[in-house]
Amino acid sequence: MRSDLIFGALAHVKNRYQLCQLASKATRKLHKPNTRLQDTANEVFVRFRNENPAASPATSERTSVQQRRAA
Repeated sequence: MRSDLIFGALAHVKNRYQLCQLASKATRKLHKPNTRLQDTANEVFVRFRNENPAASPATSERTSVQQRRAA
């Protein structure tokens, strides 16, 4: 469930507003055409649960660009 993903992501980001801002930006960057937006948002929250999204925006941006090129 998405609520479990959100609570997992809150382990790294204490501010819910910041989590929403980071998740919306990441969802926009990682979304692929012809896929559901909900699935992309869930994927973002899974990534946020595993690593700190606010730690280094330059590193995560390079990673997302590399992943988009590979797809």
